[in-house]
Amino acid sequence: MSTVVKSTVSALIVLASVSAAQARSMECPTISETEIEGLFTSFNEAWATKDPAKVTALFTRKPVLLATVSNQPRTTPEAVNDYFVKFLKSSPVGRIDSSTIELDCNTATRLGTWTVTLTDPASGAKTDVKARYSFIYRYEEGAWKIDHLHSSMMPEK
Repeated sequence: MSTVVKSTVSALIVLASVSAAQARSMECPTISETEIEGLFTSFNEAWATKDPAKVTALFTRKPVLLATVSNQPRTTPEAVNDYFVKFLKSSPVGRIDSSTIELDCNTATRLGTWTVTLTDPASGAKTDVKARYSFIYRYEEGAWKIDHLHSSMMPEK
């Protein structure tokens, strides 16, 4: 076998190995609608701890939080945490009322309506806030995390 042929064969073997490694690294992590439901359960459980750091840990490194009761977009973990410092004082409990889930490679979305029950820390009075939501999850560092959360109160009574 000539040197040129040997070099070509060696180069093709290297390229095939690189392509196989790239294909493995680009495989999509699997997730099911049941697991998406579990992510919401984990989110609700994190709210129940009233620990902003536990809630913030559920978000990606570059999150977007467009919250119902804040005019300020939160686009860093620090800003997300800051929002939850105040919000968790009202002991929020979320309940999904309607849901549409779409699964994709490295992302999943859950859109719909929900009711968030808030408790006034001073009086103990409970208020149900009906809202629309969108959760966009991203697979990051080996786990599904909230990349984008948007919630807005229903415009009609």
